[in-house]
Amino acid sequence: MAMWIQAQQLQGDALHQMQALYGQHFPIEVRHYLAQWIESQLWDSVELDNPAEETKAKRLLDNLVAELQKKAQVQGGEDGFLLKIKLGHYCVSVLLVQEATNASSGSGSQAMDTLSQRHQQINQAFEELRLATQETENELRKLQQSQEYFIIQYQENMRIQAQLSSLSSLAPTERTQRETTLQSKRATVEAWLAREASTLQKYRLDLAEQHQKTLGLLRKQQTVILDEELIQWKRRQQLAGNGGPNEGGLDVLQSWCEKLADLIWQNRQQIRRCEHLTQQLPLPGPMVELLSKLNADITDIISALVTSTFIIEKQPPQVLKTQTKFAATVCLLVGGKLNVHMNPPQVKAVIVSEQQAKALLKNESTHSESSGEILNNNCVMEYHQATGTLSAHFRNMSLKRIKRSDRRGAESVTEEKFTVLFESQFSIGGNELVFHVKTLSLPVVVIVHGSQDNNATATVLWDNAFAEPGRVPFIVPEKVLWPQLCEALDMKYKAEMHSGRGLSDDNLVFLAQKAFSSSSNNSDDYRSMTISWAQFNRESLPGRNFTFWQWFDGVVELMKKHLKPHWNDGAILGFVNKQQAQDMLMSKPNGTFLLRFSDSEIGGITIAWRLVWNLLPYTTKDFSIRSLADRISDLNHLLYLYPDRPKDEVFAKYYTPPLCMSKAVDGYVKPQIKQVVPEFTTPNPEPSAGATAFMDQTASPSVTHPNNFNVYPPMADGMLDPDGDFDLEDTMDVARHVEELLRRPMANQWNSQQS
Repeated sequence: MAMWIQAQQLQGDALHQMQALYGQHFPIEVRHYLAQWIESQLWDSVELDNPAEETKAKRLLDNLVAELQKKAQVQGGEDGFLLKIKLGHYCVSVLLVQEATNASSGSGSQAMDTLSQRHQQINQAFEELRLATQETENELRKLQQSQEYFIIQYQENMRIQAQLSSLSSLAPTERTQRETTLQSKRATVEAWLAREASTLQKYRLDLAEQHQKTLGLLRKQQTVILDEELIQWKRRQQLAGNGGPNEGGLDVLQSWCEKLADLIWQNRQQIRRCEHLTQQLPLPGPMVELLSKLNADITDIISALVTSTFIIEKQPPQVLKTQTKFAATVCLLVGGKLNVHMNPPQVKAVIVSEQQAKALLKNESTHSESSGEILNNNCVMEYHQATGTLSAHFRNMSLKRIKRSDRRGAESVTEEKFTVLFESQFSIGGNELVFHVKTLSLPVVVIVHGSQDNNATATVLWDNAFAEPGRVPFIVPEKVLWPQLCEALDMKYKAEMHSGRGLSDDNLVFLAQKAFSSSSNNSDDYRSMTISWAQFNRESLPGRNFTFWQWFDGVVELMKKHLKPHWNDGAILGFVNKQQAQDMLMSKPNGTFLLRFSDSEIGGITIAWRLVWNLLPYTTKDFSIRSLADRISDLNHLLYLYPDRPKDEVFAKYYTPPLCMSKAVDGYVKPQIKQVVPEFTTPNPEPSAGATAFMDQTASPSVTHPNNFNVYPPMADGMLDPDGDFDLEDTMDVARHVEELLRRPMANQWNSQQS
């Protein structure tokens, strides 16, 4: 821990360099709270280039996660609660990194090496800039001293000239003697002034050349940070809207931008001082024009930095419902360094259309037009001294109304894109420079009803996945390669499931078959195929009244609301069609079943098993009444989850504990709801000759029932729908019938059945 204690004593550039080492990949909080444990580990004992050391490295990582979890659990108090959440988040992040590393250790290591190398190059460039700026500062001081001495000598020459002019009042002999001396002295001074003027001019030109080189380095470094690193962060932020990894904090980027701002401002001040020296002592030559160009260049550089670092840290929701509260956060990464917080600026938010956004970027619109009205859309930027950030937190915005434009062709309201424009105005350097900054949010789709959400989400997903940096708002390709869409769907699915188990190759083949109405089982057949936006979410699937996306989104909603644990346990195959399910179960023992998503029902899942191929699909409504695990428990004919896992081994931990049957205080017995499949004639898994099977709560599926008391009316063969699915819509009616039976005297029940 001694090393970390020493690190806490660092100041200035050394502190910034240390901070730059930490970020999204290894937060500085982890280093702080686990300092003692980290410094006690033998990190150097792991040879990074030796594959045999992988086990040792994995053990270290596992121990790190365990220590983090332990530290998170012991936090208490108000601040401790927040820290507990934060450390818990870091645990999840480390586990995800570990999982990704396990999946692709080679590529993961290579990516981290590339990231580290890139950061090292940026830090080296900053060191080069710091030295160059220090060098020009030293040269400027030398120039200033030389010029001050030149001015002193120039004044001395003027004094000699004045003395010569006053000699006329002296006697001729004395005048001649003093005149000779003064003229000799003047000649010497003037010769020195001539030589020194030439030297000063050379100093000035050399210094201007050095400033030009420094400005070139500043432009190059700024391009790397703003056009590469910041753009990549914004791209990660956009993909995070589709469920991609979190874009990461802004601490490293802010540190870089603040270093840039500091260096740019130092160079600007140096150029201003050069201008002052030139005005103080005008000399023949091109210095005035050179300094004017340098001043314009440095102003352009700092303007680009300020306007580019006014960014949206937390995006507004991309599916935005009217009359609903939403939040957003904007920040100025260089606000603290440039002392903008000394006069905190106000930020305004307005919603604009796609066409208005295009006009803004082309500078065709001098004032901000609006396509709607946002309540609570003004916020003053706040300075956070601990982090040095200047930000505005819009916490209670609400879109009161929206003004839509004329739609093109088949475009629906959920395909129309808007954006939230944030703008502010402030000055730096004592009103030397005034900036009017603007930034646009990611595309927003405005809805007025929850039923529009799935189509709006499709528009957002397509835009986030396939938008290119620097595009004209908000142009996206009309067609993309199928593997590109697969990547986007897999990202979305894994995020909603909160799991590393995404869509397998077989799942993606199933989706391709659905999207392209194809029967090919070969994934290579789809690699070069393109899918259009119309195929994705405008045209209905053949024979259905819903689109490909609507079907997929229905699956995602069902899974994340009710079935997420079962997917993560591997209990749901899901992406299997009827014929595939039959083929898979055909060779299995009776009572083997699997769970697949319905082809005909949005957000439906069905049970297929050897006795009956498909039950009518369950939906969210069904699972809000009784869970999937309990429904599977209710059906005793279900024995093995495909391929051969006993169902209780998979689902027992999710069963609802049985209710106590003792009488309540008011004397009533609470009825239980259980799923049954009404009587049908089909053999049991191990049938006895001539036996009739029931899907009820029997002791064993092999037990037969020679007598039928007709508690439930017999079902005709027409109970199957045209697709071969069982209609279970009467399940709750049966339950209510059971409840009614419980209320009647038992004698009356038997009498009515026998009559």
